[in-house]
Amino acid sequence: MKAIIPVAGTGTKLRPHSYSQPKALIPLAGKTVLSIIIDQLKDAGIEEFVFIIGYLGDKIYHYVKDRHSDIVAHFVGQEDRKGVGHAISLAKDAVKGDEVLITLGDTICEYDIRTVLKSPHSMIGVRKVDNPGDFGVAEIDKNGFIESVIEKPSIPKSNLAMVGIYKIKESSILFECLDDNINKGLVTHGEFTITDAIDCMIRKGVQFGSFKVDNWFDAGNKDTLLKSNATLLKKFGKEVKASKYLNTVIIPPVSIGEGCIIENSIVGPNVTLGEFTHLKQSIVKNSIVGAYCSLYDIVLEDSLIGSDTRLKGETRSLNIGDNTSIDLG
Repeated sequence: MKAIIPVAGTGTKLRPHSYSQPKALIPLAGKTVLSIIIDQLKDAGIEEFVFIIGYLGDKIYHYVKDRHSDIVAHFVGQEDRKGVGHAISLAKDAVKGDEVLITLGDTICEYDIRTVLKSPHSMIGVRKVDNPGDFGVAEIDKNGFIESVIEKPSIPKSNLAMVGIYKIKESSILFECLDDNINKGLVTHGEFTITDAIDCMIRKGVQFGSFKVDNWFDAGNKDTLLKSNATLLKKFGKEVKASKYLNTVIIPPVSIGEGCIIENSIVGPNVTLGEFTHLKQSIVKNSIVGAYCSLYDIVLEDSLIGSDTRLKGETRSLNIGDNTSIDLG
């Protein structure tokens, strides 16, 4: 079993942060999106990973090599971003016919991974949503098997969205379908999709079971990222003693990185601070602040602050990328 993780996207909905940092490396509850995914799959026994990299791919490469040296990691470049289906097709040589678990690099879900991996069938993760037209949608029969799939339908026949997790036993047929769709120029909404490849596999007789995810954490934009951070802090957050910091109040849950200096401040709830960040005379709540930041005399709420940022003065809800200096006084 190999894991395929496409992380080549540009993360346009998370700009300005994704100009300098891949979306998969955005901090979340004291970790990164990518680390949460890798740790989850390692715990289930997967040891070999294929990362599809593109935009800022060198940062993904070095992060995995530095932080996850215990896994077998393959890196495949996607120079032209033509969709998830195209990205996955590039992993063919690295997979070598093995079973695969595909999970998108911005998709964090809670589900029984071991049961999924043990299933005798290929499997697709699904969840009920209010806006199925924004997703790939699956129709499921009374036994839980998938009858059909369609990408972002204008008139959805189901409210079960495919969440971006696929266990594929018949990987050779998957790559045949992907290659065939690409050679035919079969695009949906301007991209080669994995949904169209799965539709091809179903028509070839491959049987797909379905599994429902318990929780689905979205790292797609600022608002959903902050909500996911708050939820995951309750899961991953550790007790932080306010006595470590000068005249400071800590309201859990929070995650505070190594080397942080906090003085005369209030931190929390639902706050992630990157390592070596300095807070002075500030209040920060429901926010993510990157590493090596300096915040002075400021009140932040519902904010996403990139690394190496300097902020001073007033109350704001901000979305600021890396390497920024702002005086709001």
